[in-house]
Amino acid sequence: MALDLQAYAWLSAREIAAGVRAKTYSAEEVARAALARAKALDPTLKVFLTLLEDAALTQARATDAKIAAGGDPGLLAGVPVAIKDNLCLKGTRTTCASKILDGYVPPYTATAVQRLLDAGATIVGKTNLDEFAMGSSTENSAYGTTRNPWDVSRVPGGSSGGSAVAVAAGIVPLALGSDTGGSIRQPAALCGCLGLKPTYGRISRYGLVAFASSLDQIGPFARDAADAALLCAAISGHDERDATSAAMAAPDELRALKAPGDLKGLRLGVPKEYFVKGTDPEVEAAVRRGIADLEALGAKAVEVSLPHSSHGIAVYYLIATAEASSNLARFDGVHYGHRTSEPGGLVDLYARSRGEGFGAEVKRRIMLGTYALSAGYASKYYLKAQQVRALLKRDFDEAFQKADVIVCPTTPTPAFKIGEKADDPLAMYLSDIFTVTVNLAAIPALSLPCGQTSSGLPIGMQLMGRAFDEAGLLRTAAAYEAKTAHHRKHPAL
Repeated sequence: MALDLQAYAWLSAREIAAGVRAKTYSAEEVARAALARAKALDPTLKVFLTLLEDAALTQARATDAKIAAGGDPGLLAGVPVAIKDNLCLKGTRTTCASKILDGYVPPYTATAVQRLLDAGATIVGKTNLDEFAMGSSTENSAYGTTRNPWDVSRVPGGSSGGSAVAVAAGIVPLALGSDTGGSIRQPAALCGCLGLKPTYGRISRYGLVAFASSLDQIGPFARDAADAALLCAAISGHDERDATSAAMAAPDELRALKAPGDLKGLRLGVPKEYFVKGTDPEVEAAVRRGIADLEALGAKAVEVSLPHSSHGIAVYYLIATAEASSNLARFDGVHYGHRTSEPGGLVDLYARSRGEGFGAEVKRRIMLGTYALSAGYASKYYLKAQQVRALLKRDFDEAFQKADVIVCPTTPTPAFKIGEKADDPLAMYLSDIFTVTVNLAAIPALSLPCGQTSSGLPIGMQLMGRAFDEAGLLRTAAAYEAKTAHHRKHPAL
């Protein structure tokens, strides 16, 4: 008998994997349920750029066959997972939501994706995003705007909006995104799920189409900390194909979550610079209630200072755009990407191909980055930004002398209306004001639900930790989830 769609929708990844192993239901039944829910909701929510029905069923049947033969099906046995469409999967279209890569099929698979497959996961589809991961709303996709499942007139956040919605809407319990300046945490906050940006180097970036190489990091979306830990455990660890991969053993986040649920002795840093005028009052109130809940669990709140945070947006949009200008130079109609049908000389071919293939926001960032790197300006802009980046990193180092975890809002506002900020790039960039500093400092952070607005929109609370202390963040989040019920609220779909 087919797995009931409503029953499936809110099963955790842990429950699905345990049920598949116990033969309560088959991996194929689970895959069919996920695909059916995707087909039912995608016309409204616009989650997927490619739905992998045949491949998903093949993967699920292989898991069932392994179980029938008495083999180990893997940590994620039969668990449906969605992946952001800037992660390569051999033989499957990878567009980065850009016309310039429309039809591109990679000949290899990203390490993080391969580790999902090795762990027995079923990959059901590739999700929508802001083009080349450049945006905070998933409005910049060349293939349409993904919609927030709590209110389809609002954005889901970005750039990993499709992956966030896939989890928040009950299509899959787990998804992969990438986070360059908040692109996992911000949509997680706006969609009411948990999103983790791991420490730079924790998860291999091999097979992730680069936006800004010193900032990009792959990470999980989940409905709770335990499921996020499960996914991290499956995909973390050194990869010799990624020169930036940390040469250290994968952490045991799962064991860390088995620790007692209180937070006695935890020093909770509250940065005064992150509770400022301009934050939505309902967002600030919800986060302050979250801090009080953490204190009730035994944590001690202490004030910390991150004095250079006010420069975070400026520093980020110099470094990120400079690296984007370099990384995207290869998409020129000759080496990679769309080629114009009306080439003149070589310069015209480049100009027309890139002009036709890239969207407005990507063009804006390429131009900003090219200017920041140009002769006579690189030391004035790019190198100065790198110097301030070092100061931001020092701020965090000093704050973590006083605190174990730093807490603040994830976003200054709840989800905004589609089109509301489309004509104001600066207002859009400020959506990431609380998240970009984490990427600049190369530390881990997560966003988890901490309440809702009076109109029912989710609010996210951000936890930031020391480098390679994902386990500490997940343990703090799990303790908070045990005390509250915010993560158990789902949109009415």
